[in-house]
Amino acid sequence: MTINITMPALSPTMEEGNLAKWHVKVGDKVKPGDVIAEIETDKATMEVEAVDEGVISKLLVAEGAQGVKVNAVIAELSGKDEAPAKGKGGAKAEAAKSAPAPDKAPVAASASPAKTEAPPVPSAPAMPGSRPSPGRQDEGSPPAAAMGKGGQRIKASPLARRLASAQGLDLSALKGSGPHGRIIKADLNNAPKAGEKPAAAPPGGLIEPAILDERVYHPDTFELIPLDGVRKVTAKRLTTSFMQVPHFPLTIDLEIDHLLAARKAINDTLGEAVAKSKISVNDMLIKAAALALMAQPEANASYTDKGIARHKSAHVSVAVAIEGGLITPVVRDAQTKGLAAIAAEMKDLATRARVRRLKPQEYMGGTFSISNLGMFGIRQFASIINQPEGMILSVGAGEPRAVVKDGKVVVATVMTVTLTCDHRVVDGATGARWLQHFKQFVETPEAMLL
Repeated sequence: MTINITMPALSPTMEEGNLAKWHVKVGDKVKPGDVIAEIETDKATMEVEAVDEGVISKLLVAEGAQGVKVNAVIAELSGKDEAPAKGKGGAKAEAAKSAPAPDKAPVAASASPAKTEAPPVPSAPAMPGSRPSPGRQDEGSPPAAAMGKGGQRIKASPLARRLASAQGLDLSALKGSGPHGRIIKADLNNAPKAGEKPAAAPPGGLIEPAILDERVYHPDTFELIPLDGVRKVTAKRLTTSFMQVPHFPLTIDLEIDHLLAARKAINDTLGEAVAKSKISVNDMLIKAAALALMAQPEANASYTDKGIARHKSAHVSVAVAIEGGLITPVVRDAQTKGLAAIAAEMKDLATRARVRRLKPQEYMGGTFSISNLGMFGIRQFASIINQPEGMILSVGAGEPRAVVKDGKVVVATVMTVTLTCDHRVVDGATGARWLQHFKQFVETPEAMLL
């Protein structure tokens, strides 16, 4: 029996990936759990494990192949009692012979009617503390079949079939984007309703930018840098967020002299032996933001078509600059963690983020974001909301400024922060109350101990 090994979807947003490295060659025996390849996703480089036992019979995609679509066949596995057909030149020759050019989508090399299996596609990581609803089958469930006109077998998830029935949609007229062409919920969202003509959408769902031509810039005057996975996904998601989410900003100044003094006192107690665990201002802001979310739970929310999802815990996403873009690793349940624990966790997440070694569950599932550009001297800015989160905090530089206290002008260290809110979830009053709680925790850091 031949089993197809396909390009897995290593995160819910992944549409294609790069095959960075093979850890096996033709003729190698593998068993479930063995690492067979390294895949570069839009955010990280991840190891792929075998899910079946057998012998590698073909490598259909060569190392270094770019833009391999999710669910494309990348290798074939023979049953454990079968021997692979050995060709001259070994594994490298087999991969070179069968692999498509890096710029083209890979094509399955076998059209045999033999029964095939594929690794399961992981669903979005569950939020801590969440439980699946009884009887519910989500998009990560095994393929289910429906019957179309003329008895034609249609692959569709149970959820997609229920929604299609409720909306009066013909599944046979849809093209599935799930595993093995299965129709999933997302395919129904883009389907035209009865009597409507499908609207022509630009490639990738984005509005095309102005095209560079010789009338604008001569080709000799610029260098064209190809888009990598991070930049493509960032462009797509932030364009969607900025166009579809009603943003509004709230700006406030914070006096941070007391916070800086508290940070120095804490770090002085750590000593040189544990210098790596020293706490940063950003670590203290993460803690203050998490506590403010608990104090103002209406702000710890996400918009959905079915209602407002009010989160029970504060999972704080923190923007980290990496080569080619940025990523937002998540400090989960930040309201329950001490400053030392937050500092250690952030150092680990940031280090692995920069070498693209984060797992999807480590950069997805946040309920609130912080973006800090203070280290670059930026005084004030407003960020684009990181959907599906309801708010994002933009942190500027702390600097000496003249302030009035008791009728006198004095110098204080002031930091300007801007809270960008999704008006569908957080109105002005709710955002303002959250900022009041945040200001209290920052300007009186002792309150974080209560």
